[in-house]
Amino acid sequence: MTTTAAPPVTRRRGRADDADRGILSSSDWRRRRVRVTTRVTHAVLLLSLIVVGLGPILWLAKSAVTPTQDTLRQPLALWPNGIDWANLGEAWNRVEIDKYFANTVIIAVGVWVVQVLVATTAGYALSVLRPRYGKVVVGAVLATLFVPSIVLLVPLYLTIVQPPLLGQSLINTFWAVWLPAGASAFNVLLMMRFFDSLPREVFEAARMDGAGPYRLFWSVVLPMSRPIIGVVSVFAVIAAWKDFLWPMLVLKDPALQPLSVRLPQLQQYIELDVFLAALAISTVIPIALFLVFQRIFLKGAGMGGAVKG
Repeated sequence: MTTTAAPPVTRRRGRADDADRGILSSSDWRRRRVRVTTRVTHAVLLLSLIVVGLGPILWLAKSAVTPTQDTLRQPLALWPNGIDWANLGEAWNRVEIDKYFANTVIIAVGVWVVQVLVATTAGYALSVLRPRYGKVVVGAVLATLFVPSIVLLVPLYLTIVQPPLLGQSLINTFWAVWLPAGASAFNVLLMMRFFDSLPREVFEAARMDGAGPYRLFWSVVLPMSRPIIGVVSVFAVIAAWKDFLWPMLVLKDPALQPLSVRLPQLQQYIELDVFLAALAISTVIPIALFLVFQRIFLKGAGMGGAVKG
């Protein structure tokens, strides 16, 4: 009695099913009406996204070199009376953008250092060292994500005014912005989830070679965590660059204020075209950061959604 092998029908069907997956199948794409309608729809959606996403930025760039009267009379016209490049130089000198730009950089760098330090050490302790009370701490950290930040504004401000153990107010110091930034439960959980995905065999091998917890953290964990450190860094710098409310409350001295706080206060003292030029200059750095680190930023956005979910 002889038997014959059945042909691999299932495999072929699987490939056919994979090819037909989606809203439109391959047979639909062969229809001219469906193909044209779909491509026109794609083009309209893409154009709409470009207008909504890049429209305000392009308008700001155009208005930065446009005289005030032209911006008020014809806000959407492209330089009806020529381009005024002097707005950029006047904004840089009159608004003292270099001074407030330096303050913004100092704040962003300090926030970045504090957030990375707290997130890496806390995530390492909860994920790698795993103390007995680790689950309780993780639950407490996770619970803080459900508390609106505006609720914590008054207690946090009172703590900065009268910090424990210091006996001296931190108002009008950069520490008042740096230290509260470290209390980011999202970054701690993000870092902890990444540490959980690292191979435990490497940690055990390092311990067998005599590496202590500090050596394990510095020589093994940190070199393997460059991707997630980059994600946290981008989040920290962009958040610090655009923060307005908290620096306005704790940095009352104009000489210490960043661009996000100082520019709105100077609006009533300068012309509209100079103010728009100052705004355009202040947005260059965040846009440049996003363009340079867009892969890390988009990867971090995906990881953040996974943690929240």
